[in-house]
Amino acid sequence: MSTMSYLNVIERYRENKDSLHELLASTLSSITDKTIIHDKKAQVDAMQSLGKIYPFLDLLFVLNANGTQISDNIAKTGEHSAAYKGRGSDRAQRPYYALAKESESIIVTEPYLSASSKDLCISAAIKMKPDDSNNIFYLVLDINLNETIEFLMGDTTRRKLMPVFKAVYSVIVAGLFCVVIALLAYAAIEFYTLLEGDHSIEMQLKPFGIVIFLTLALAIFDLGKTILEEEVLMYKDIFRHSSTRRTITRFIAAILIAVTIEALLLMFKSALGYGDQIHEAVLMMMTGVGLLVGLGLYVYLGAKAESLLLKNRG
Repeated sequence: MSTMSYLNVIERYRENKDSLHELLASTLSSITDKTIIHDKKAQVDAMQSLGKIYPFLDLLFVLNANGTQISDNIAKTGEHSAAYKGRGSDRAQRPYYALAKESESIIVTEPYLSASSKDLCISAAIKMKPDDSNNIFYLVLDINLNETIEFLMGDTTRRKLMPVFKAVYSVIVAGLFCVVIALLAYAAIEFYTLLEGDHSIEMQLKPFGIVIFLTLALAIFDLGKTILEEEVLMYKDIFRHSSTRRTITRFIAAILIAVTIEALLLMFKSALGYGDQIHEAVLMMMTGVGLLVGLGLYVYLGAKAESLLLKNRG
């Protein structure tokens, strides 16, 4: 799936199930011309007209009484979908046929995997009799569930810009990783100097400089890794407080680790008699504790607020 994850789509579907079913049923009910059963032009015109209003529509096709498809796959652009076999295919085992066969009104299925797009979709179907005979046909309309949820949430435009956002984040991450490589190189140079140098006081302070370079490299690498995972590789639902909370937690955790290590270094230097920075070290450690306490409160209160919102929504 190109944007939302399957689990996220299912979760959103469950939250908006009634709205989705009403939307799809009303869309299919707007097709009132019974000549659409045998008229390919009417099928194309209907999909083109509806596709301008509802961009999430996927396919329109017709089945006979036995569940065999008797029409082409008509996409929202009006073109015939060649993604998979259409006319003549047996759809008797598909959920929309089984439900429509037992109902006299419009039925809407639960999500299932589309044979054409390989994405999650839901279908609406209605039993139709185009003439006075007893011939029964089924008009079926498929929608892409992912695109429909984005449409309902007003997230379509942002999703179209996602490749641009990801490209910018990728460039930023690449820059951060270049800084990490530079810091590691400086640490290697300092380490080589330490091995080749004498045992003067300046040389005895070299290990602290090496650790500082490595600590900064660790913090920046963790920051870049967090941005890469959260903004480029993983799906992030901006409508979920938990997604934002996860990003902030990982970002603050990286800073917290760096601050704590630097505080320990200052304490060790002071304990070894190199400098009088024990007060600064204590203040930095207290800062780390403050960050940890604040982060804990943020996570706890954020999770509690989100659970209350979901409870009230349900």
